[in-house]
Amino acid sequence: MEPKATVTGGAGFIGSRLVRALLANGYRVSVLDDFSTGRLSNLQGLLEQIDLTEGSILEPTSLRQVLAGSDVVFHHAAQVSVPFSMANPERTQQINGTGTLNVLEAAVATGCRRVIYAGSSSCYGDVTRDIQTESDPIAPISPYGESKYQGEVHCQRFATETELETVVLRYFNVFGPGQDPDSPYSAVIPKFISLILAGQSPTIFGDGQQSRDFTFVENVVQANLLAARAHQLSGHSINIANGRSISLRQLVVLLSEYTAESVEPVFEAARAGDILHSCANISKARELLEYQPLVSIEEGLKRTVDFFRSRSL
Repeated sequence: MEPKATVTGGAGFIGSRLVRALLANGYRVSVLDDFSTGRLSNLQGLLEQIDLTEGSILEPTSLRQVLAGSDVVFHHAAQVSVPFSMANPERTQQINGTGTLNVLEAAVATGCRRVIYAGSSSCYGDVTRDIQTESDPIAPISPYGESKYQGEVHCQRFATETELETVVLRYFNVFGPGQDPDSPYSAVIPKFISLILAGQSPTIFGDGQQSRDFTFVENVVQANLLAARAHQLSGHSINIANGRSISLRQLVVLLSEYTAESVEPVFEAARAGDILHSCANISKARELLEYQPLVSIEEGLKRTVDFFRSRSL
């Protein structure tokens, strides 16, 4: 019988793409999503192939029912907005901290082999080093970063104290086709593309020199598939990224080129909780997962522009 995988947050941007990849790789797939940000349309064409449950990671009973029989759990359900976390720190901690603890407890109770946790580079905070490695000090500067790292702490404890294997993948600024550009908490790339295609100027909070290691969603999905199969991973936290960064000014230049729209950004005051620079050392991912980014930042931006352009036709 095919192994069963459960994806929490499986109707979300990353989770839904992971669901498709798992099905293509021979897994039976269960999805748990409360549809607070996930969309049923992300799972279009898959509903007859998956076991979909509308529920929350804050509901232990639902979790145990969904996780029953799973070999591996990919935990992507989360509150992922830094601005939202600044305004709602307690709710963010409840979802990302307590919710992750609930997932781990349900995984142990139902005999799962491994939980792969969608961590965040925000745990590093506003560091002065050019490149972040997994051994760097943890210093988050937002409730979001704090809550995502709390999830890591729970994973490490379960890896030490139980038979459950846990792996943390620290994502760096994931982007790609299908991200929502319309939410006030949307990620920068879909928001910028949507505005530029409409002939409007994107807003940069700060001077535009802040940099990000933007990571195409296919690279993240690949890392999850590798993490499900690799050996001797339990207890590890691993950066998942491209391994190089670009500034937000450079991002606007590239998007202007790929959209064939000439725009200049509008600059506003920097936002609280936003870090200045982020770039990953991905040596550990290469070593432990045999991970290699399949899609460059530039190619990923081109594909994402093409998606949004086709959607607007």
